[in-house]
Amino acid sequence: MQRDAILAAVEQYYSGKFGEHGASAHGVDWNSAESQELRFEQFTQLFRHETGRFSVNDLGCGYGAFAAFLERRGLDASYTGYELSAAMLGHARESFRGRSSVGFRKGTTLSPADYSVASGVFNVKLAFSDDEWEAYVDGTIDDLAGASRKGFAFNMLTSYSDADRRRPDLYYGDPCTIFDTCERRYTRDVALLHDYGLWEFTVIVRLAQ
Repeated sequence: MQRDAILAAVEQYYSGKFGEHGASAHGVDWNSAESQELRFEQFTQLFRHETGRFSVNDLGCGYGAFAAFLERRGLDASYTGYELSAAMLGHARESFRGRSSVGFRKGTTLSPADYSVASGVFNVKLAFSDDEWEAYVDGTIDDLAGASRKGFAFNMLTSYSDADRRRPDLYYGDPCTIFDTCERRYTRDVALLHDYGLWEFTVIVRLAQ
């Protein structure tokens, strides 16, 4: 299956980045810790009405940076991270050992949770064609929706990026198309965030209660 080939290639790519840079923003292929934190800030829009404990899936969790972000923000979350890279997964489990509210699993099969998020998982398409990658993106967004009771969120590089600065191994999604898909397929309560200073966008989808 093409999805299996994509996941295998993605695992190899990110394991290589982690081996080179370790538990850092560069180790999950972001250009700075500041931009990584800014992406996480967008996801907090998803939880803005929560006053008690909620559960959250983090697809492509890396070494657990979003789990640490939630703790720093004082959000009462029961967190489960999902990761392909065994090296990243091992580091995450060691870093959060003893935290009963934080867990990590290998793979991409999500268990039900209140919310699901995915940061950066749609960006690096490697040598796959746009058609192959878009089918993967579409299926993964469906997975996020299917595992979420209250809502989900994800980010993606934007097709509004300057053409001369684009890389052929990266995928640049059309924010209008992605927004329309989520509106038509899941709910009318969709937010498109394209104003936080990065060449990307975040989609926030709040599901009917």
